[in-house]
Amino acid sequence: MGKVMHFEITADDVARAKKFYEIFGWKINDANMQGLGTMRYLVAKTGEGESGTDGAIMTREFRSEPTIIWISVDNLDEMIDKVQAAGGKTAGERHSVPGIGDTIYIKDTEGNTVGLIQPLPRQ
Repeated sequence: MGKVMHFEITADDVARAKKFYEIFGWKINDANMQGLGTMRYLVAKTGEGESGTDGAIMTREFRSEPTIIWISVDNLDEMIDKVQAAGGKTAGERHSVPGIGDTIYIKDTEGNTVGLIQPLPRQ
């Protein structure tokens, strides 16, 4: 629990950002996520197997922050309560991402956005 397991990099031009981040050897592909309107969301694989922390490059129309880390939690509801008790707050609605798990953005006490995810059990 508490492992940083995902990141999101926002960009004005995701194709340009994709080209830049490929210099690190990342494999970057369109996530083909439905229901996002015109937002582009590219999945960035930064290592093989358990090596690396995978992430994404997405358009700024969804979130304006330059980089967002994602933290894996065992129980999203309990963690939301802990975030609020520690002075943080939720920043948007909870979402279920098919094949991934339940997610929510939070704001820490400094105003930084962090993503929390309760991943689906591994098969």
